[in-house]
Amino acid sequence: MDDQLLRRLADRLQYLRGLAARKEEVRAAVEGQGKLTEDLSAALDAAATLAEVEDLYRPYKQKRRTRASMAREKGLEPLAALAAARGPAVDLERAAQDYVDPEKGVETVEAALQGASDILAEEISDRADLRKELRQLYLRRGVLTSKAAGKEPEDSVYRLYYDFKCPVSRVQGYQTLAINRGEREKLLKVSVELDSETARVVVRRRTVPGTAAMEFVRGAADDAWERLLQPSLEREVRAQLTEQADEGAIRTFALNLKPLLMQPPVKGHVTMGLDPGYAHGCKVAVIDATGKVLDTTVVYPTYGQRQKQEAIARLGAMIRRHHVEHIAIGNGTASRETEQMAVELIHTLGGGVSYMMVSEAGASVYSASKLAAEEFPEYDVNLRSAVSIARRMQDPLAELVKIDPKAIGVGQYQHDMPQKRLDETLGGVVEDCVNAVGVDVNTASASLLGRVAGLNGTTAKNIVKYREENGAFTTRRQLLKVPKVGPKAFQQCAGFLRVPESRNVLDHTGVHPESYGAAEALLALCGYGLSDVKVGGLDGLRERVAAYGEEKAAQACGVGVPTLRDIVGELMKGFVKKRPVSEEIEKALKTVDPQMGAELSEKLQQGLPAIALTGHAGLTTAFMNDVDGSMTYAEQVLGYGKEGDVFLGISTSGNSKNVLYAAVTAKAKGLKVIGLLGRDGGRIRGYSDTAIVVPEQETFKIQELHLPVYHALCLMLEEYFF
Repeated sequence: MDDQLLRRLADRLQYLRGLAARKEEVRAAVEGQGKLTEDLSAALDAAATLAEVEDLYRPYKQKRRTRASMAREKGLEPLAALAAARGPAVDLERAAQDYVDPEKGVETVEAALQGASDILAEEISDRADLRKELRQLYLRRGVLTSKAAGKEPEDSVYRLYYDFKCPVSRVQGYQTLAINRGEREKLLKVSVELDSETARVVVRRRTVPGTAAMEFVRGAADDAWERLLQPSLEREVRAQLTEQADEGAIRTFALNLKPLLMQPPVKGHVTMGLDPGYAHGCKVAVIDATGKVLDTTVVYPTYGQRQKQEAIARLGAMIRRHHVEHIAIGNGTASRETEQMAVELIHTLGGGVSYMMVSEAGASVYSASKLAAEEFPEYDVNLRSAVSIARRMQDPLAELVKIDPKAIGVGQYQHDMPQKRLDETLGGVVEDCVNAVGVDVNTASASLLGRVAGLNGTTAKNIVKYREENGAFTTRRQLLKVPKVGPKAFQQCAGFLRVPESRNVLDHTGVHPESYGAAEALLALCGYGLSDVKVGGLDGLRERVAAYGEEKAAQACGVGVPTLRDIVGELMKGFVKKRPVSEEIEKALKTVDPQMGAELSEKLQQGLPAIALTGHAGLTTAFMNDVDGSMTYAEQVLGYGKEGDVFLGISTSGNSKNVLYAAVTAKAKGLKVIGLLGRDGGRIRGYSDTAIVVPEQETFKIQELHLPVYHALCLMLEEYFF
């Protein structure tokens, strides 16, 4: 199982544990009141959500002083019970005369009846079965509405929501988040509308028939809906919409963060970082192949032509002096002008130097951080940003892990999210990326090491300190000599740490030391040796294992089949097949630069052009704000798609509006549409050339079944094209 699946399972496990704990708390609380029945206990056992548990507990929960509680204090509960009893009709007004007692505050028959009605209304509103039915009715037929708060609203980013209506079942997460923020800023008035008569019918049907005073109970039922149930359930529905929107947004932020962290590194080269700016000039830093700062300066190319030529001359001298090979340019303020200067600079040098635009999101946060001050106490804040930009080109992951993920800029509403949940999710993405890539224990910073599973800030600093005092690590086992890195921590982290200086080639891989024996046995079984691992000569390993038989091979190696598959995957380290570049590309690369061309030809893998429509945060945000957030995917399909391409739309319900719009646009452009869907396939199924509908109804189950499907699609594509 991959890390994402494990995290989802962990979240689900945490929810279920919380649910079980809450059931026991409620059971104990009700039992303490002497009111626990077998039926209630069974209902608690059967409850599948926290909402159901709270509904069951509601009649027994200690409430603040209400109209009903005051009526009970006046002794009116028997009168309410008489009205609600099943049986022949009673003259309730005559019965109420017995409850008139000025000393208790019941001055008249009308006051007695009102108190009885208040008690009934509260009892009706506390019924778990009724609340569940009404909650489902809200979710099916409710309409989320928002209106401008003022009579003459000023133009704002919320203008799309000044007169907005959408069924609750179709509200998109970004709409909920925008409406919530507009409401907090007092620019919108928001409500969830439900046809009152329909709701009253539901309440009356469950409470009125067969009672001794049906008209009286009917009035209490209507009061329960208007005064208690409607406002309470509206808040619940709003809260549920917000929770769903938050979770969806957090998942999107995680998706946006991963490609930033997983950008391919440009290691092993002297790099110049340029942090563009107007007022304070362009900050410059040159770092060596290991990230060590060699030189810094500030130039002012935007001040005028003379200053621009001076900047080119000064940077050219630095490039020659330090043999700079690459220039990293931050994409912030004045980046366009700085890029133009870089082009002129490279032309002046006669080539030999390349440049790349680098996202500088969060660079200012890092440069002003305590960590940056510890790393570069001799440089001011501005120059630290230039160093960070240069390092981002060399090793994006190693540099970005130093920054709070929220500061990298992964989404529009990230500051509206539950911060603990957001931190957990984004922190998990960082950890997954670090673990997926692996970390060189002899070059990694403490910040990067601290993100490895099993390590923390203290043990990471201890590893760096041990390395500085004793020299480079030569084996993985040497980590056990580091203070506070005990057997348990070693067991967790060892597989993610690489030791290139080790004589044992398996220390260079993701194979865990506990599995070295099994790995060597597997290699011998398939006619390979450790030398083949070192030179990458294991192209046929997977096929040989399959020919021998996975279960038989696993048994021979003394491991389970899942462990065997992990070992094979780590030894091969590709998707499945090795996909070398074509001879034509190899020749062209070597023509441009013989040395780098040979290196690129050896390490690059042939790929297929594919675009993840979820990964373009800037376009998505702009189109969402200016046009319509539900059409951001369709806009990209319109721009990128061409006849013969394939659009893969993934939706658990098959009715996701943004995916549906994209599918329609794809069909119009002549693309083939594959729908990866759930439930009955929804509307997207009708626009799909091939609809893959997994046989589940619940969202989390559908998503889990989607995982093996698109892994299978990847395998099929690789098999066909390579």
